[in-house]
Amino acid sequence: MTPDAGAQPGEPRPADGSGPRELLRYRSAQGRWVVAAMILGSSVAGIDSTVVVIALPAIGRNLHVGFGGLQWTVTSYTLTLASLILVAGSLSDRWGRRRVFLAGLGWFTVASVLCSAAPGIGWLIAARAVQGIGGALMTPASLAIIEAAFQPADRTHAIGTWAGFSDVSAAIAPLWAGGCWKPAAGGGSS
Repeated sequence: MTPDAGAQPGEPRPADGSGPRELLRYRSAQGRWVVAAMILGSSVAGIDSTVVVIALPAIGRNLHVGFGGLQWTVTSYTLTLASLILVAGSLSDRWGRRRVFLAGLGWFTVASVLCSAAPGIGWLIAARAVQGIGGALMTPASLAIIEAAFQPADRTHAIGTWAGFSDVSAAIAPLWAGGCWKPAAGGGSS
C-alpha cells in the first residue's frame, strides 16, 4: 500500500487504505460497530485456545489419543499464531488492514470447520496450525483498524475498550466453554 499523496507521515489514514474519508467518533453508532466487530474478531483467537484446552479430555477420548497428540493440538495453534503475528502486522500495512482482517477471519473459519471434521489427530493438529495463521492475521489487523479509523481524541478510548473487552472475553471463555462443553461431551456434575 502506498501512502496518500497529500498525507503527512504519521497522519491517520482510513482503515482499508482506500483514500481519504472522515475519521470516526467513538460515541457514534458506526464507531461502536467498528469496535464491537474488532473485539469479536480478535477475541475469537484467544477464546479458541481456552475452549480447546477445556475440550482436551473429550478430544483424547473421541480420537483415541494420548498426551503427546493432545499437546500438539494446543502447540500447533500457539506456535503458528505467535510466529506469524509480526508478519501479519506487516501484511496488514502492505495490503490493507481490512483486507487482512477479513482474510484472517475467513481463514480461521475454514480451519475451524476442518478441525470439527478432523477424522484423526494428524488432521486436527494440521487444522489447528492453519487456525493459528488465521488468528495471527486477525489480531494485529483489528488493532490497526481501530487506530486508523478513529479521530485522535477518541482513539485511546476505542483502543482501551478493545483491550478491556478482549481481556474480559479471555477471562469468561473458560467458564463459558466449560458450561457448554461438559453437557455436549456427555459429562455430568462431578
